[in-house]
Amino acid sequence: MVLRGDVILTWEGMSFSLGYYMTCVRIEAVLAYFYMQILVQYLPYIQIVLSVLLAAGVLVQQSAAGLGGAFGDNFSSGFHTRRGFEKTAFNGTIIIAILFVISAVASFMLK
Repeated sequence: MVLRGDVILTWEGMSFSLGYYMTCVRIEAVLAYFYMQILVQYLPYIQIVLSVLLAAGVLVQQSAAGLGGAFGDNFSSGFHTRRGFEKTAFNGTIIIAILFVISAVASFMLK
């Protein structure tokens, strides 16, 4: 029921009456609450996908400390410049790791 310009929002059995004189800040707070509830529902699935991508990104990269480095072989212990796919995989792994940490902190803060 809408009277005198009132707006009523209903979501999952909860209803909010937004009066005629309600400010935009309060409307944004109610909408932010709805978005946070949706984020809390999907956050575990986002973390699962990010963890699988992070593990795959780490496994794709080459290891510079091979078996030769353990026995004093100097040929495998040198540093090299990453180029091409190796650089893309390295940078992608860093980005995925940062996103995973952000999602873990968000999960901790929202629950």
